[in-house]
Amino acid sequence: MDRDGPQSRPPEPFGRVLDENSRMNKTDLIEHLAAKHELSKAEAGRVLETLLDAIVTTVKKGGAVSIPGFGSFKQHARAARNGVNPSTGDKIKIAAAKLPKFTAGAGFKAAVDPKAAARKAAAKPAAKPAKPAAKAKKK
Repeated sequence: MDRDGPQSRPPEPFGRVLDENSRMNKTDLIEHLAAKHELSKAEAGRVLETLLDAIVTTVKKGGAVSIPGFGSFKQHARAARNGVNPSTGDKIKIAAAKLPKFTAGAGFKAAVDPKAAARKAAAKPAAKPAKPAAKAKKK
């Protein structure tokens, strides 16, 4: 039995292709990498682990990882704040925290919603004209 169901279907040319209601997990991603680049699943898994480890280590140390067209990963500091326990109504202090933050790049956003990217491009004002060169002083 296949994990996608009892029906048998031919393998996808580059791993499993997902529709809008599906989810891709780590195993699916490894299978996709292996098929796309003619690697074994073990090799693809090591490549993915190395990539993820590099991102986590860099962000953990306070650095940022930027992948043009995809997005950037960085550390975000959340300040301490006061909160309320919803079950008792007591006021509590919530400690400060360091959190990972991902910001999608323009290329990723455009791939997910091309219409929004087109609207944004159309709404941009025209480029400002170049400033005239400064006049040279005469002595």
